[in-house]
Amino acid sequence: MQKRHQLVFMAFLAIFICYIDRVSISVAIIPMVETYGWDLTTQGLVLSSFFVGYLLLQIIGGKLADRYGGKVVLGFGVLLWSFFTLITPPAAAFGLVVLIVVRILMGMGEAVTFPAIFAQYSRWIPLKERARSVAFSNSGLPLGTVFALLVTPVIVAKLGWEWVFYLFGIAGFAWCIVWQFLIAPSPRKQAGISPEELAIIEAGAISDEATPPTPWRALLTNMPVWAIIVAHFCNNWSLYVLLAWLPTFVNKGLGVDYASVGLFAMMPHIAAFIFLNVAGNVADRLVKGGMSVTRVRKLMMTIAFGGIGTSLVLVGLVEDAVTAIAIMTAGSALGAFAVPGFFINHMDIAPQHSGTLMGITNTAGTIPGIIGVSVSGWILQTTGSWAILFLVAAGVTFFGLIFYLLFGSGERQFEDVPAQ
Repeated sequence: MQKRHQLVFMAFLAIFICYIDRVSISVAIIPMVETYGWDLTTQGLVLSSFFVGYLLLQIIGGKLADRYGGKVVLGFGVLLWSFFTLITPPAAAFGLVVLIVVRILMGMGEAVTFPAIFAQYSRWIPLKERARSVAFSNSGLPLGTVFALLVTPVIVAKLGWEWVFYLFGIAGFAWCIVWQFLIAPSPRKQAGISPEELAIIEAGAISDEATPPTPWRALLTNMPVWAIIVAHFCNNWSLYVLLAWLPTFVNKGLGVDYASVGLFAMMPHIAAFIFLNVAGNVADRLVKGGMSVTRVRKLMMTIAFGGIGTSLVLVGLVEDAVTAIAIMTAGSALGAFAVPGFFINHMDIAPQHSGTLMGITNTAGTIPGIIGVSVSGWILQTTGSWAILFLVAAGVTFFGLIFYLLFGSGERQFEDVPAQ
């Protein structure tokens, strides 16, 4: 396996573990509620507290990754979030406030994940391989989600909900050991890399190119940047609401018994895993075939947000579990095209600052985790309507599509821009 492919596989595993740790509580919280007697508003507070920490370190993590490299920043992040995953059960036993603090600190660890990976990819992955590389590593997101949905109920039944956090926390520590010895900060420092692979990387990536000072004013006044910011916010509104509330929707809204929740809730995520890799390869082929990067990104976004928005409208109109999950699965498959759309777009427009830019846009993308998840809990408690929850998410998604089509770009924006 070539060295850049090893990097992509390790990034995939990091995201896989990241989402196991993030999603498992959305299933484990059902028996936790029985233990601690939380109402829906409290559940929303517990689930959303993670995103407070996730919000805090996005830009700082991205800036550190651009300056010092993605290897050390990602390794530290995985170590941090794994530790706080591990101590979640005793934190819950100490009380709600302690649990919320631990969830915030765990979120701070996970905050550096995507900025660090993007900073590393900008130096390692050539342009014509980026869509499929990012799509593959990001497919760790739905696969980790499926794994958590399937395995968490089994662990709860066999060992108790506390062991969900113990076992998944240990997995992160194991990853850190392999990461430390396998991956170098940059291609030129990588042991065993061939001259041929190094030449391929340096012809299509920034490799060891020095990172200039961050052009903050240029970044924050650039409309293609704002197209990504808005798309990230709108994409994550539906993503985080579904990650947090899908198991409860399947259990309480559709009447599926707890033992079968994982089986039903995993279907949209399996579709996302498959179609992420399909979408990445399609986008790279279109770029290689001569289609402009801007047109490719906007085409991917039309498929993604159009599919997600339509499925969210429809799912609120049905009442049986099979039809609802089928609609959400189709929407999730189409939504996978957002990764070779807005998500990879960071490296198109600002390769030298992709970690920082990812930190900026993922900060915006984290706000729905705080607001959207909590508001959804409030909607459910006050109206009892899942349809309203899904319609709100659909409206946000369609707005994001329109904004991106108007202002998005695939052209590099910040070459030789001085610091401001």
